[in-house]
Amino acid sequence: MNLIEIAKETLEIESNALLEASKRLNQTFLDAIEIIVNTKGKLIITGVGKSGLVGTKIAATFASTGTSSFFLHPTEALHGDLGMIGEGDTILAISSSGESEELIKILPHIKRFNIPLIGLTGDANSSLGVASDTILDISVEKEACPLGIAPTSSTTLTMAMGDALAIALMKKRKFKKEDFASFHPGGSLGKRLFVKVKDLMRTKDLPIIKTNTTLKDAIVVMSQGKLGNVLIVDDTNRFVALLSDGDLRRALMNENFKLEDCAIEYANHNPKIDNNTELLAYEALEIIESKKIQLLPIVTDDRHIIGVLHIHDLINAGIKSK
Repeated sequence: MNLIEIAKETLEIESNALLEASKRLNQTFLDAIEIIVNTKGKLIITGVGKSGLVGTKIAATFASTGTSSFFLHPTEALHGDLGMIGEGDTILAISSSGESEELIKILPHIKRFNIPLIGLTGDANSSLGVASDTILDISVEKEACPLGIAPTSSTTLTMAMGDALAIALMKKRKFKKEDFASFHPGGSLGKRLFVKVKDLMRTKDLPIIKTNTTLKDAIVVMSQGKLGNVLIVDDTNRFVALLSDGDLRRALMNENFKLEDCAIEYANHNPKIDNNTELLAYEALEIIESKKIQLLPIVTDDRHIIGVLHIHDLINAGIKSK
């Protein structure tokens, strides 16, 4: 058997373990959901070895999807960290055999707290199975490991069972993408749902000129502003036109071009503007991309300039339109 065939067999064995587990889901899964939903404190995940590593991931998934959760190592619990468990909490303990020595040692202490215990185990008759209020079956026909030693199918199933719980809880709690984003403000979804125009627009040292400013002076202001544009305002400081570097290049093609001409003669008198500082940044980027512009002036209802939003500022902030 070549390595590709071995890899395929591994995936098939593990995927079959997931399919078989899905067929075994029953009332105990719903019981676990109800226990977690009714938990007033935290959902504490515990396990040893590979189960502990998987448990750490499961705790992180719960925490990011609306269930307050953290991982507690059984050995650390025996040496003082039991104090992290309190009234109103729930324990989700993971052990494929149900007999992991370090985990079994803390079970009597967990029961002292008189809090629910959900067991993820492959043996309902094990010490963990007997102590649990409800059990989620993570037994597998065989590990993908050819020696049957390294946890492979069992850890894959355990992680997937954690995902199944988390997703079911999201549905139960009507968890929305806005809720998810609130736990991931630095992620792309968080930026998409929370970052607004007012958070990214430039409001200081804007390249603003008057209607009687010459092209020569406008070029100086454009260079200093480093935005590739100048904003033109009238005597009442109302925004009336935008001169871009593209407008300048087109002006150079005019045989009557003179640096002493007023910049407004070559400017765009109807540029795209917006007056909504609460506009989401990704929506502003969609406007900029659809209009094929670099700069979006943000103005008041009477066209006084509040600030400008440059495409580079959006990109540098990690904002994406799609």
